Amino acid sequence: MRVLRYILFAICSFSALCISAQETSSISYVPRIGGVIRGRWEMLTDGGLNKFALRNARVNLRGYIAPTIDYFFQGDLCNNGKSVFLDGWARFTLFNSLKIRAGQFRIPFGVDPFRSPATYIFANRSFIGRDLDNIRAVGVSVAYSVPRIPLTLEAGVFNPNTINDHSEWSHDKVFASKASLRLDPITLTGGFQTIIPDLVRINMADVAVTFNHGSWLAEVEYMYKHYTGNTHDDCHAYNAFVDYSLPIKTSLFERLSVQARADGSTPHSTGYRNADGKLVDNQPYRNRLTVGATLTYKFERVRCDLRINYENYFYHHDYIVTDSRNDRVTAELVLVF
Repeated sequence: MRVLRYILFAICSFSALCISAQETSSISYVPRIGGVIRGRWEMLTDGGLNKFALRNARVNLRGYIAPTIDYFFQGDLCNNGKSVFLDGWARFTLFNSLKIRAGQFRIPFGVDPFRSPATYIFANRSFIGRDLDNIRAVGVSVAYSVPRIPLTLEAGVFNPNTINDHSEWSHDKVFASKASLRLDPITLTGGFQTIIPDLVRINMADVAVTFNHGSWLAEVEYMYKHYTGNTHDDCHAYNAFVDYSLPIKTSLFERLSVQARADGSTPHSTGYRNADGKLVDNQPYRNRLTVGATLTYKFERVRCDLRINYENYFYHHDYIVTDSRNDRVTAELVLVF
């Protein structure tokens, strides 16, 4: 998409001109450029089919234009070979605890769906993050950090249509909310959202527990999806993983981490009707086990991960498995800057 490339070029040029800007307070007004590049190789263990892919080539720009106003832009020049503009928002902070954000961004719901390619723990996202709640929308949100309590509340209202069309008028809206309570080393998260991709409204609930202490990171998340009007069976999904990292002393790498994950879901529909006006299963009943390891190299603000994963899928005996949903080995190089 040429327009996206022009926008990103203009952003980079603007940032270069601002390098000489001076800090007038504790906040820097110099824009910060970041991004992530993920190149990968995948092989199906049954038959040996394999491929190379540039999974992501994201570039983002963030910064402040005033002590209480910040902004963020993000685009992906190669999301599986396609260019897409992902995020663009401005945020205003009131009283150091109330933040109002408007623009295009990921709606506040879920935990694993909020992990970006720069913070993925596994090569491929969980079913929860990829299929059930991979939602960006245009709208406004309000976040509030409760004083003297490690509790953050966020809620938003958004257009129901996709991010590719901002001009469509509608009586319907998408609503989402999320609450996070941090009790180190445990974080408790819960949320509710209601969406309407087509004519069927879908209500969803999510709960998660995250443990992060020392070398250990573990998380369990459950997501429930209800289709109103008895138009489709309810969907239940889960994601549970553990990650253990340890420092290593080599001439190049400084950390080795090993991971294991179990995730799955009952049959899932995206909420769009077929030609007969009915919801169909876009994803089957499935479970998956993933194991992997990651070597990490760091230099100042740059990080490079070498990651390898093996995924083992489980389906009902009557389901015909396609190549894209089969057991696989994935190796990737992730550059974060």
